[in-house]
Amino acid sequence: MRIVSICPSNTEIIDYLGLTPYLVGVDDYSDYPEEVRSLPKVGPDLSIDMDKVQSLEPDLVFSSLSVPGMEKNIEELNKRKIPHITLNPQSFSDIGNDILTVGLACDIEAHAKQRQKDFFSTIEKLRILSQKVKNIPTLYWEWWPKPVFTPGQVNWLTELSRLVGARNAFEDVELASVQTDWDDVQKRNPDYICLAWVGVQKKRVNPDIVRKRPGWSDMKAVQEEHILVLEEALYCRPSPLLLKGAVELAKKLHPDIYLNEEVHEKSS
Repeated sequence: MRIVSICPSNTEIIDYLGLTPYLVGVDDYSDYPEEVRSLPKVGPDLSIDMDKVQSLEPDLVFSSLSVPGMEKNIEELNKRKIPHITLNPQSFSDIGNDILTVGLACDIEAHAKQRQKDFFSTIEKLRILSQKVKNIPTLYWEWWPKPVFTPGQVNWLTELSRLVGARNAFEDVELASVQTDWDDVQKRNPDYICLAWVGVQKKRVNPDIVRKRPGWSDMKAVQEEHILVLEEALYCRPSPLLLKGAVELAKKLHPDIYLNEEVHEKSS
């Protein structure tokens, strides 16, 4: 098969299934696994060059509505009659279902069912360990600093927070993505600040900016140096990579519980 992915989370699901060798093109932001960085690029996920996609003669294109604004790419795929499947994962359950959807479309049903089982098995291991946590910290997830965007209740990071023995400070807001402000965050006074800016490499995020925000020096997380700069690829995309992020974060928050346990993802 010749496959094109026009969204990073799709590329990561494809890799989870061992289908990376069949990729012939990806969007500009797909950067995992390492091999995809040398593939032909078809443009940023919201402005895909459909002429280039068509020139790659794909048997199947994977798009995703988990990226707001992807609709125009899907319209163009329909218009050109390019075979495609559109995913829309918003939760761990959705990601698990998409693993099977992609596998069925690529004619590897048995393998996809096993990988789906692996995925849910890792989630269950994390869930069981999270029940051992006695003092549950609150996490403020920062997707973007100004204006402030943070995940709300209807988001995979609220689920991930629970799996690592914590709670999303904005889980009471019934939205996937919440636009708020620094005062609101300060009032919630989270135990940890998790900086995972969408599209920004970890090395480019300076935690000092948090300390300079008005009133934030009084916050518990700042005073206790609980400011975590995280790899956005492990937290900002609805793909199996979230499990790797969950394990890494759980070990930081509760090393006494998670460090001694074997919780990891098997390779594809």
